[in-house]
Amino acid sequence: MLVRLVLTAAFFCAPALASAAEERVTFSVEGMTVVGTLNMPDGVENPPAVLLLHGFTGSRDELEIPAAKEGIYARAARVWAADGIASLRIDYRFNGDSDGEFADSTIQAHVADGLAALDWLARSGRVDASRLGLVGWSMGGAVGAAVAARATHSLDAVALWAPGTNMASAIALMFGADKFKEGLASGGKPVTVTLPWGAEIALKSGFFESLYAIDPVAEITRYAGPLFVAVGTKDDVVYPQPVSGQILLDYHTGDEELFVRDMDHVFNAFTGVEQVDELITATGGFIKKNMD
Repeated sequence: MLVRLVLTAAFFCAPALASAAEERVTFSVEGMTVVGTLNMPDGVENPPAVLLLHGFTGSRDELEIPAAKEGIYARAARVWAADGIASLRIDYRFNGDSDGEFADSTIQAHVADGLAALDWLARSGRVDASRLGLVGWSMGGAVGAAVAARATHSLDAVALWAPGTNMASAIALMFGADKFKEGLASGGKPVTVTLPWGAEIALKSGFFESLYAIDPVAEITRYAGPLFVAVGTKDDVVYPQPVSGQILLDYHTGDEELFVRDMDHVFNAFTGVEQVDELITATGGFIKKNMD
């Protein structure tokens, strides 16, 4: 997520009451440790499972909802587990608790981590390897499109929330043209960037170059499974909407759904849980429908 960075009525009613077993897991990618959280539904053998991919400057629990004191991905995983769906959410390498320094992040590395996480899920013996799905938010949506296209394991459902469709443009708008050019020309030295909400980060030229290496719209043409795209008309990070979300569906072949609401890039999380919960419910319903 670039953070300040169909429904079935029976699917979910009370997010605060749901519970599921959480477990910290690790696996290796290119000799580095990736850390994740596995949520397993209680009393369900061989459940379907989804992989959750976070966005830019995010982490595996994702943005904390102030009113709930809970990360959006952590909340989604808990709710879906209550309906029999397992999930794995990871910190990419160079992010969160995984190995590496943030300045060395690249989108190619995130895609490699997503593919490795799917492989870990499929080989874990904990879930049904024939019923796998994926959820990606913002930059995680761009990463998710590439993972869906390149996965060796068949995916029964892919959900992209406010997905980036042109990452170079989105980051240039966020950083400013001069800082973006400085990053491209830095020759591998860290460049410090102040984000719109005041946080400072450092990134090397490899990150800036990687923004041109992944084209989510081109990638999605290689995924023919069910696709759910959620966008908000108040999104000021990935915009204009719903055009930016619709373009993925225009180039995708297969079953698909566009979820459009009057919401911002973080699904109005700073004003309450209502919109977040509707999105979680809609996504869970889409996943469940295509995995049953």
